[in-house]
Amino acid sequence: MSADGAARAKIKTVITYLEMTAPPTSAHPPTPAAKVALMRAEVPTQPFYRFLYDNVGGPWLWWERRVLDDADLSAIIFNPKVEIYVLYVGGVPAGFAELDTRQAPKEIELAYFGLMEDYVGRGFGGFFLRWAIDQAWNRDPAPRRLWVNTCTLDHPNALAVYQRQGFSPYRRETKSIDDERFYSMFPKAIEQIRG
Repeated sequence: MSADGAARAKIKTVITYLEMTAPPTSAHPPTPAAKVALMRAEVPTQPFYRFLYDNVGGPWLWWERRVLDDADLSAIIFNPKVEIYVLYVGGVPAGFAELDTRQAPKEIELAYFGLMEDYVGRGFGGFFLRWAIDQAWNRDPAPRRLWVNTCTLDHPNALAVYQRQGFSPYRRETKSIDDERFYSMFPKAIEQIRG
């Protein structure tokens, strides 16, 4: 594949990093009028995690965990400093949140958060996000900071939803990332381009 072909397989995105340094004081969003359950996936299997990641992140071109082999993925999701919480609606997985303290013990990254497409726009997002935020802040000892990032490829309302829940932007950067739509259509091109 030519260098021009590789360049066309890139997308520019603006990444916004947000943080909160104290628990939010705003009112909690209402609990959705549905049978909901929130549960930690204590030792998620790789297929279950990949199912969550692909179904939540697929429409928004999440790719980082897709390219990990099983050993590298296991090193993350089985790490005791990584907590994966699943939102169930009517007994069906509807979304997940991942809290990660691997970088610093007093800082928590909301590494991944999202809903499956069928549950977007139905009142679950704000409720689940606030629940995940509370999980982070209700630790003993409490963290110094909770942070997250979102980008222009995520749901158009993602940035506003994070800000409504108390996150404040502190940095922005523009990056070119691989367009995984191209790579999933042409898997042999991945091997050639990535080496």
